[in-house]
Amino acid sequence: MHGFGRVALLVAATSLTAPALSAPTLAPGKSVPIPTLVRQVSIPHSSFKLANGLTVIVHEDHKAPVVSVAVWYNVGSKDEPKGKTGFAHLFEHLMFNGSENLPGDYFTYLQQVGATDYNGTTSYDRTNYFESVPTGALERALFMESDRMGHLLGAVTQGVIDNQRGVVQNEKRQGDSRPGGLVQYELFGKLFPPGHPYHHTTIGSMADLDAASLEDVKQWFRDRYGPNNAVLVLAGDVTEAQARPLVEKYFGAIPAGPVNHPAMASVPRLTKPVSVAMKDHVAMTIIQRYWPVPGLLDKQLAALDIGASVLGGLASSRLDKMLVRNEKIAVAVSASLSPLQRAGMFNVSAYVTPGVDPAKVSKRLDQIMADYIAKGPTKDEVQRAVMSEVSGRIRGLEKVGGFSGKGQTLAEGQVYAGDSDFYKKTLATYAAITPEAVRTAMQQWLRRPALTITLAPGERPAYDEAKTAEVKPAPKEAGVVKGNRQIPPVGQLAALDFPPIVHTQLSNGMPVVYAQRTTVPVTQISMSFDAGSASDSPQQRGLASMAMDLLDEGTSKLTSQEVAETEERLGADVSATNAGDRSYVMLNALTPNLAPSLDLMDDVVKDAAFRDDDIARLRTQWLTGIAQEQKDPTRVANRLLPTVLYGANHPYGGPPGDPKAIEKFSRADFVNFEQRWLRPDAAKIFIVSDKPLAEVQPLLEARFGKWAPPATPKGVKTFIATPARATAPKILLIDRPGSPQSSIVGGQLLPIDPRADVVPFDTANDVLGGTFLSRLNMDLRETKGWSYGVSGDSSVVEHAVPYVVSAPVQADRTGEALAAMNADIVSFLTTKGITEEERDRTIANNINRLPGQFETAGSLLSAMMSMDVLKRPDNYYETLAARYRAQTVASLDQAARAALDPKGFTWIVVGDAAKIRPQLDKLGMPIEVVEAP
Repeated sequence: MHGFGRVALLVAATSLTAPALSAPTLAPGKSVPIPTLVRQVSIPHSSFKLANGLTVIVHEDHKAPVVSVAVWYNVGSKDEPKGKTGFAHLFEHLMFNGSENLPGDYFTYLQQVGATDYNGTTSYDRTNYFESVPTGALERALFMESDRMGHLLGAVTQGVIDNQRGVVQNEKRQGDSRPGGLVQYELFGKLFPPGHPYHHTTIGSMADLDAASLEDVKQWFRDRYGPNNAVLVLAGDVTEAQARPLVEKYFGAIPAGPVNHPAMASVPRLTKPVSVAMKDHVAMTIIQRYWPVPGLLDKQLAALDIGASVLGGLASSRLDKMLVRNEKIAVAVSASLSPLQRAGMFNVSAYVTPGVDPAKVSKRLDQIMADYIAKGPTKDEVQRAVMSEVSGRIRGLEKVGGFSGKGQTLAEGQVYAGDSDFYKKTLATYAAITPEAVRTAMQQWLRRPALTITLAPGERPAYDEAKTAEVKPAPKEAGVVKGNRQIPPVGQLAALDFPPIVHTQLSNGMPVVYAQRTTVPVTQISMSFDAGSASDSPQQRGLASMAMDLLDEGTSKLTSQEVAETEERLGADVSATNAGDRSYVMLNALTPNLAPSLDLMDDVVKDAAFRDDDIARLRTQWLTGIAQEQKDPTRVANRLLPTVLYGANHPYGGPPGDPKAIEKFSRADFVNFEQRWLRPDAAKIFIVSDKPLAEVQPLLEARFGKWAPPATPKGVKTFIATPARATAPKILLIDRPGSPQSSIVGGQLLPIDPRADVVPFDTANDVLGGTFLSRLNMDLRETKGWSYGVSGDSSVVEHAVPYVVSAPVQADRTGEALAAMNADIVSFLTTKGITEEERDRTIANNINRLPGQFETAGSLLSAMMSMDVLKRPDNYYETLAARYRAQTVASLDQAARAALDPKGFTWIVVGDAAKIRPQLDKLGMPIEVVEAP
């Protein structure tokens, strides 16, 4: 774990994905040359345009019976005039709330066909909608997208607007209430001057949304969401010959609208340095510097991006090396480029080590940057940064859709640059970057005045509460115009074809589990050890996790810095992580670099140094990270929940790290953990590779086949009896003054054997809390508008099945929200069981989405490891369709009622006690005020 893995950084990085690649041959021990990699990257596609101006792009990828459908509208928040901020984002929500021929929630229709990777997002520069559907449902998906493009406004009523306004307000509250959540308003408001398209945030002004009339909203749509302002991309199991007539059929009759000319803007320049001091619920001072820089289409983009990586983006970055590893005056650093279409932001951040003077860190930050800007990076630094960038994009090639798959890559280039091959030109630019180009770009842009935002621990200013919309469900249907288009049937859908799994072993008996995926030249390996957090004693919570973090922090041959540099040269990712029941060392390698990447993995697994210096550094990071978790309401609740469910002495019964224990961990503790738990007789290797097993196994044998266990006795986990769940509900209240939202988390342990058939309960719970359309979410989000999202779900671990409800809600509705969830759960388990429609929709969704669930090597690897922990057969996922079909309304109701007890919940509520305690008192449950763990 490099940098600050346990604390969420406050700056979002931007990444672009790349496409298909065939493996070049390579001499053993050498990294494949970057130009060779880049030349192989290609997303072959065709394109055509309808008479109404709709641009259509088709990419064929027949590895799975799935097609990604993505529609990008050339409109974002930068195009909003004064007084209409937030309109683009509001329409992202409205376009999921039904159209004239598809009334109700769009997620209903997506789940009926088993869609995966579906969502919609709004940025400063565009709005997009995407879903991956089984091939047989492509025509239905095109009908759906065309209906909300050409037949939406008849379904947009005042009730719908009021409802989604409330949802957006809670989305804003949820983001704002997080530590550092208010920084964005200072950032965009100060970096971009008034009148600049990026001066306001995408979520916009709640006052503007509250003032919007129904006609204002409809006119916004008419002016900007026509087919001539859109790009449709189909990527996956489809040909142009199949796509063209369907696109013509469903989109061809939609009339063109006014042309939306995206707002133009220059890169602003601050006339002098600007400093903003803020306070918030943070555990350390955070120093952030921002410079306005050119946007996505500028020739210097790649140079600035690589410059940021070398400075503070790579694990081996200069700021990491100097401020974190060597001087230890920062617990984390970052540098990143966030490019928008017209301009971008170059950011450098330092998270000050508690007890260190922030002024000292600020001064050192400036000194390091001045030297770096003056001299530029070395050739080796540039090569490592470019290899990391290119290999990261290659790993995104497998997916046809989702947030960053091949379809989105083509759409992005077409919308922003008018060039669907923009990704290819960008990669070529990265491959050609020189240290001189980086130095020139940084000298031009980073010697200008910067905006500095310093976020220090303290009380944040009073929150400017958004007006709460009065949501009245009844008028939601008033005035709806019904359409007359015929919904097309769904065609034949393919069954899941899970790839064959091969079991073998190395000469020392270490089991190997292998599957092949040939889509991209990538090999993913997981060495699984039977340890995990459950191996921690109650007095040493966090030992296993911190030990795994230390593995890649240095070996006897390589320092932490050298481990990071080696990974970057190879385009490999060696990581060590910890779960509840297992500990893992993972390798994600470019297959041409597999041999040297395995050398590094071998070194990390068998030769961890556990240097005192690294232990001290990670100890500070862990303690600071836990202190930061105490500032976040939902994380506070989740840290307390395991002890509530299992008891403090159960292997699952503690938070993932106890500060008192972490302060005492010594090198001997980590060495002892390694000797007892990270050993060949407690290990199993899982592999998904484009190479056949016959080529991979000798590489594993050479490194791990002769690995012998130490003389130390193997560790044994002791599971005490799982405690009985509560027989009466109660509330544990944790005070967080000033919070605009409350976080409600409720949990209980289910009387389900984790290794038994969990399908009936999981399917029933999809109706209650497991999907967007669940009763809990639809009630609190879509009907009442009190939350941005509610979920209730079980998680199956080796020895237990906990069930957790999570609901961030607006503070003034905390009591009512908890009462509503209780009522929903009680009615679900008694008088209002699952309906035939809910059963049919849920079963169809679970069956039809199976092929799309295992599109990537990573998803396949996770499934293989899960089956191993729960002792399931290799064909487990292929048996699921028949199990789903066998479920009836009666069997699902029975499964839910046998497992879930509405009286068995312990509710943890984190929020402003002064505001919410009177609300909770009305519920008649015992209330205990507790401190955060």
